[in-house]
Amino acid sequence: MGVGAIVFFVISAASPLAVLAGGFPIGMLMGDGVGTPTLVLFTLAVLLLFSVGYTTMARHITNAGGFFAFSCCGLNGFAGGAAGMLALCAYNILQISLYGMFGAVVSGNMASVFGIFLPWWFYAFLAMIAIGALGYRQVDLSAKVLAVSVLGEYISILVLDFLILKSGGAHGINMASFRAQNVFSGSPSIGLLFCFSAFIGFEAATIYGEEAKNPKRTVPLATYIAVLLVGIFYSFSLWSLIIGVGSDNLMGVLRGLSDPTTFIYGVSRHYSGPLTDAIRVLFMFGVFAGMTAFHNAAARYFYATGRDGLLPGMLGNTHRDHQSPHIASLLQTAIAAVVVVICAVTHADPILQLFAWFSSLAALCIILLMALTSAAVIGFSLRHPEHKIGVWKGLLFPAISGLALLAIVVLAIIHFDVLTGASKTLSYALTSVVPIVAVTGVWLAYRLRKVSPERYETIGMHKL
Repeated sequence: MGVGAIVFFVISAASPLAVLAGGFPIGMLMGDGVGTPTLVLFTLAVLLLFSVGYTTMARHITNAGGFFAFSCCGLNGFAGGAAGMLALCAYNILQISLYGMFGAVVSGNMASVFGIFLPWWFYAFLAMIAIGALGYRQVDLSAKVLAVSVLGEYISILVLDFLILKSGGAHGINMASFRAQNVFSGSPSIGLLFCFSAFIGFEAATIYGEEAKNPKRTVPLATYIAVLLVGIFYSFSLWSLIIGVGSDNLMGVLRGLSDPTTFIYGVSRHYSGPLTDAIRVLFMFGVFAGMTAFHNAAARYFYATGRDGLLPGMLGNTHRDHQSPHIASLLQTAIAAVVVVICAVTHADPILQLFAWFSSLAALCIILLMALTSAAVIGFSLRHPEHKIGVWKGLLFPAISGLALLAIVVLAIIHFDVLTGASKTLSYALTSVVPIVAVTGVWLAYRLRKVSPERYETIGMHKL
């Protein structure tokens, strides 16, 4: 794959339209309201600092294990084991959570437009079959599917942005979203959590290193392009939508909606009319694209940890013809099928439970992984002076970003009930999954060192 294909995988995992339509309206309502575009830019700055060390390490480590490989090489095998299991947990449950959103959205649209009433899990299983087939085959087939969807999402929202700004919005174009009094009003800490959750997926470029053309150049370039593209797009589009309803009217409009995720449809109907139907369709394709991207991410972490001996070795095999991690792909599909069946049988709400609980937990895992990786960059820089990484790239930038990310982890745990909509007791029960998974990873690494010391010494170091 080249830079373009990897960028499509990364930005589709971030699900730009799904985030703008589904996540940010709730984030503005519960968090920072009019000041949210500025919080997006702050989040972008932290992630750019993180990306400096992250991409520097990617130039020296080409491995489908991503966070897992970086933690192994920068810290040790125990940290790598914890990172590998956290990444497996995060990408699996994030991909599975999107089946809830996809099934609910498609079921609702089919009922309202065509009068076809089928349960959400029926559409979830249809998507599962298609995604499983794409993951089993060559990765470039998935990239072609993602390209069409992602381009459609960006074009439709940018057209809406242009129409809003061309008309002058509700009360004229202004910079209220970037004024200090609006940025620090409301609950900026809650707003930040939603902003960081919106970027989840940008970090996935490294896992395609072993399938990339010239990975030492392609992976870092794709990471920077993806995080800048996503961050600027989010901030600009949110600002445009706020201009569309009027900065003074935003919170009243959001509170007046029975479902905040319909916010973008109301704005679109007012300024573009027919474009609203296209946005509805692209919203479904956007969620599908995100599921495809996260399926590939989960499968590659299964592949990397299986190849290195943490998990059964068969997961580390690739298909003879397609060269895809086909067994890992099948396992991810099977896990998703089991969870969706359980949710269907227990009548769990696909949005309020399957999506909200799982996606928030996944976000917590990935932010913690990024903080761990920042520490790994520092360790790698100190252990390998021959690479001449430098103080800024190898020490200062990773330290600043790591501390900022740890602060976000603490905020996420404190306010996890807000993110999930669950009770405090259930929220803390969900967050307890994180240390359990991490300790399991450490135990798997310990077992590998005891059974096969020579394999433990090379854990996370497979390289093209």
